Amino acid sequence: MSLVRKFATVGGATLGSRVMGFARETLMAAALGTGPMAEAFLVAFKFPNLFRRLFAEGAFNAAFVPLFAREIESGGMDGAKRFSEEVFGVLFTVLLSLTVVMELAMPWLTRLVIAPGFTGEKFDVTVRLAAIMFPYLACMSLTAMLSGMLNSLHHYLAASIAPIFFNLAMILALGYGMWVGAEAVEIAYDLSYAVLIAGILQMLVLYVGVRFAGMSIGFHRPRLTPNVKRLLVLALPAAVTGGVTQINLFIGQAIASFKAGAVASLMYADRIYQLPLGVVGVAVGVVLLPELSRALKGGHLKEADTLQNRSIEFVLFLTLPATAGIFALSPEIIRLVYERGAFSADATGTVAAVLALFGFGLPGFVLNKALTPGFFAREDTKTPMRFTMIAVVVNTGLSILLFPFFEERGIAAAESIAGWVSTILLFVTLTRRGHLTVERALVIRAVKVVIASVVMAVAARLMAMHFADALHSGVPALKQAAVLGPIILASLVVYLAVVFVIGGADIGMLRRNMKRKAKAKPQPEPEQNDD
Repeated sequence: MSLVRKFATVGGATLGSRVMGFARETLMAAALGTGPMAEAFLVAFKFPNLFRRLFAEGAFNAAFVPLFAREIESGGMDGAKRFSEEVFGVLFTVLLSLTVVMELAMPWLTRLVIAPGFTGEKFDVTVRLAAIMFPYLACMSLTAMLSGMLNSLHHYLAASIAPIFFNLAMILALGYGMWVGAEAVEIAYDLSYAVLIAGILQMLVLYVGVRFAGMSIGFHRPRLTPNVKRLLVLALPAAVTGGVTQINLFIGQAIASFKAGAVASLMYADRIYQLPLGVVGVAVGVVLLPELSRALKGGHLKEADTLQNRSIEFVLFLTLPATAGIFALSPEIIRLVYERGAFSADATGTVAAVLALFGFGLPGFVLNKALTPGFFAREDTKTPMRFTMIAVVVNTGLSILLFPFFEERGIAAAESIAGWVSTILLFVTLTRRGHLTVERALVIRAVKVVIASVVMAVAARLMAMHFADALHSGVPALKQAAVLGPIILASLVVYLAVVFVIGGADIGMLRRNMKRKAKAKPQPEPEQNDD
């Protein structure tokens, strides 16, 4: 099977979700701007979302997938089903207990952890919204387990389209609130209930996908079997590692809560750079981990090395031009996406500066997704956790140091630097251990991709300056889109032309090098079709 086909399946579905996410954020910016209710909702949602990234996506993609793949290799589908049911019984019990405790402690957590800078009505609303949305964590944790099962069975589509239901529920809630002329606080409550409903919908979609893949899960009394104990040993450090970006955002959010509007500015910029991070980073992380796990369990070490080289190549080919585009066009992008209604021109300048600083860290964040599977597939979750903790310390220290001088810009810079620190540590350790042999061709192509990206950025900035009259504040959004869209498209053409001419990529490389080499397995894999 071709890696690029699998990346395209996950990345394409993720792209659809991210485009809907843009629509959602555009509506939210128009309805709430960077005001107190926008910050109350964003902070309240960040709390269950942090736990989801830590204990759901992080833990299960890192710990569950390799163990599930091992069960498939050794015990077949029956062994994998038994393992899944053991995990499900423990997971459901833990989630139920955690939800009850967190709901009772929500006022205390909000005051001391989530938003220590909030006071008055904004604090009270944040507590209530967080209480409404926290059960979303339980839904998404179960969804992550189902997603891990599907990815290990080479069914990628269902897990990739599930987030679309989240965006759809949010868009409907925003659209209804704006249509009836609801107050900002009423819209914030509607959005919170939409989050909970979306979590239930996503879980149901994944459950149907698992049944379609030929596996069912029954509830068993929770027991700490050897497999479950092994999962827990791997899951705790993996949870921290998988959520490093979210941990840093959470820390930055807590510090930013001391300045009005700073939290919202960070969140709006985060949504933009999450598009390439999601489409490329999530696709690589989701596909590479089960592929590496299956290759290593089968003893195919060279194949595993090839998989990682090709994944890094894929990441750089797509991420570096995205970074260049963010640097060149961040004010124009923010103005088009957000500047309307309650979102002012002053807010555009602030968010654009934050986005440019996030763009600096984008390649590091995405490369992190391509490197951590090299540890997780070998059931080593402690090493990445150590590097994550180092990155968290760097981020916290720099955020505290820079915030008094540069406000939200300082927090964005701190998160980007911390992301690069974690990525460099992962890369150096993999190479020193002999788990990653960097090919000379990869290095040469990377340099040429950097050159092509710089040329593209210069071309994009010159075009934006030439058409500045059609892209400034006050110009109708449709007219801005009619100009900015072709600029982005022309910039992409420039990048592709340069990168192919100077040899940073070629069609043969994209077709041949991204293809997984066919090798005999010691045991046959289950017959499955890609979604």
